[in-house]
Order: sequence, then structure tokens, then C-alpha cells
Amino acid sequence: SRPVTQNVRQGRGTGVKLIAIRHGETQWNTEKREMGQMNSPLTSLGLRQAEAIAVRLSKIGFAVLYSSDLGRAVQTAEIIASRCGTDVLLDKGLRERNMGVFEGLTRAEMETQFPQEWSDYQRIGFEYVIPKGESAKERLERSVRVLAAVAERHLAEDVVVVTHGGFLMGFFEFVLGIPPGNGWRFKRHNASYSTFEYSDGNWSLETWNDVGHLYQIMALDDPTIQL
Repeated sequence: SRPVTQNVRQGRGTGVKLIAIRHGETQWNTEKREMGQMNSPLTSLGLRQAEAIAVRLSKIGFAVLYSSDLGRAVQTAEIIASRCGTDVLLDKGLRERNMGVFEGLTRAEMETQFPQEWSDYQRIGFEYVIPKGESAKERLERSVRVLAAVAERHLAEDVVVVTHGGFLMGFFEFVLGIPPGNGWRFKRHNASYSTFEYSDGNWSLETWNDVGHLYQIMALDDPTIQL
């Protein structure tokens, strides 16, 4: 594979290709627990997923690798960095939404332990600030601000960011102009590959939830998908 530091695409102007990677499967993913900004280590499957996306990225080449500073993203990014021969730049702005009192709980536990907060979360939606956490709106504003700053630092380059499912879904809705909370209709698998382009201050979507690199290891984390 070519050195990542040589990935400046000629003839493209100042446009940036942002390659967005969701972290590999975690133990709490399998238990359907809300992680938020808490952590759960990658499963053995998650480690294989991370290695698969690392192999794919090593064949593409890119200029720089950013990651959320949460453990599951860092684990994934370090596997990519080892395969691609680069460093990982940590950015806490790439974190998942702070889910406050819901973190570490299953949906049933949220409803039982925090019935009023769960009701408000369902009723208010996008602007609801979870106690000790943040709202989906606040996370979206953070994602737009952080990703634009990354793009502006790396004009005319390809950049990889390792982040989280909710973070990516909110940004996806923003780029496509989808009303908040409707992105659930679009799958977002662990270790998936998505690409956005940033040009003249505007974002566009190129690829969403590409998992072709996972087929050989039967690594899709959605049991409804038949390989």
C-alpha cells in the first residue's frame, strides 16, 4: 500500500474526502446496552471487523487518521493505524452523544428506572437534554463543527475519522436534509465505511454503510442480513 502521507489528490481543488468509520462491535452492542460516552471493549468479532476495515483502508491510502477518544473507537483506530503505518489523532469532539442517566442500561431498564425521563426522551426527541447528558441537537451541532474543522485543516486530502453510530447517523441526516430522528431507516453497521465530500463549505454524501470488506468474515452485526 502507498504511504498515507502521500495522499493529496491532484486536480480536485480544495475538496476533502472524509472517510467515516464506525467502531467495531462491542460487548454492550451485543447486549443492546446504551453506551453513550461510557465504554465497552470490542468483542472478538469486533476485532476482526476492525482488522477488515484496516486492510481496506491500507489499500486506499489517506492523509491522516482521527478518532474519538472513547475506548471502543480508539481500539478500532489503533488497529487501522498499525496496519496503515500512521498515528492516531484523538479528538473528543468525535465522541458519541452523552446519554447521561441512560448510559449502561438496556431499553427495558431505562423505562423501569427512569420512567419520566424515558417518557420525555420519547416525547420531546431531538431537543431533549437527558439528565447529566446532552441532546441530539447538541451532538449534531458538535459533529458539524468538528468535522468542518477537520476538513478545513486538510483541504484536498482524504481523511479518515473513527467515530460512533449515533454521531454518524445525526450527521447523515444533516447532510441529506432528513428531519432529525428519521435516519433509523438507514442501516449503520459496526466497522462500516461511509464517505462524505466537503467542498466550498458544503457537505455531500458519496457512500453510506458500505460493508463489502466484511463479507468474507461473515462479520455483519445485523442478524437480518443474509450473506
